[in-house]
Amino acid sequence: MSKIYIIHENPQWFAPLAKVFTEHKLPYGEIFMEDGSIDTSKAPPEGIFFSKMSASSYTRDHKFSPDYTAALLTWLEASGRRVINGSSVLRLEMSKIDQYIRLEKAGIKVPRAVACFGKNQIKEAAKTFQAPFILKPNRGGKGIGVQLFQSHKMLEEYLNSGNFEPSVDNVTLVQEYIQAPEPFITRMEFIGGKFVYAVRVDTSQGFELCPAEACRVDTPGKANEVCAIDAGEGLFRIMKDFNDPIIGKLEKFLKATGIEVAGIEFIRDKNNQVYVYDINTNTNYNPEAEQKAGVSAITKLTEFLRAELNNAGKSKNVA
Repeated sequence: MSKIYIIHENPQWFAPLAKVFTEHKLPYGEIFMEDGSIDTSKAPPEGIFFSKMSASSYTRDHKFSPDYTAALLTWLEASGRRVINGSSVLRLEMSKIDQYIRLEKAGIKVPRAVACFGKNQIKEAAKTFQAPFILKPNRGGKGIGVQLFQSHKMLEEYLNSGNFEPSVDNVTLVQEYIQAPEPFITRMEFIGGKFVYAVRVDTSQGFELCPAEACRVDTPGKANEVCAIDAGEGLFRIMKDFNDPIIGKLEKFLKATGIEVAGIEFIRDKNNQVYVYDINTNTNYNPEAEQKAGVSAITKLTEFLRAELNNAGKSKNVA
């Protein structure tokens, strides 16, 4: 029997999908990427496969899950299975600098960033930035490791303190700080490569606004700030009738890169210039905000996956 298979490493993120699939009587299965094996002499099961592998998997003791997922996706694609957010998308999920390069090539503005390998390169790269500036891991997630530096001296002291922790892939970005006139960022949700809605994330409550993950920013010697998306009612608000030229640009970008489901974040500067700074291909939704706005991205995702499962079945019958 054909199913919708969800590839993941976090049961908490899988549970809402399982609940909706059950309510909609959709056949589904999960492929939990903590351990397993791939027998390339055999064909994969029938169905469609949706990858929800996250760059932050290492924070849940699943450091090598992306590597295992890459092998799995290659096998599925080579076997002709329908894969949503496949191997090329996984590579973008795992690398901020890859995202920035692809976005810039598509004519979408991003904050200036320099990818560095080693402390000395970080110091040299930082000299080319005006303070304040950002330090962030190339392979991140949940805003972990993102730090705002008000001066080059602060960076020097931090790198010499022994507290520096490199990205899990050993690539660290020195990044331009974008000053926004109002304390919020915008997150846009896309399903099937098409815009669904935009969310205004209020970052005013103790949050150091910067062109980085909206969840957290670390300041040297200071505890992590509360995640704006999860911090409380009203901080995560769906924007009705949102319309901006960036929608068309990003839809075109998603089609070119093969990304079908994603949350994309941007910030505006004082000149109303939009800077895209994060593509999250393991997007999750806020049910409280959706209930207030009367929309449901997870329902749209379910409808999209149902249609893809039906199409895969028709293609098999035709063949």
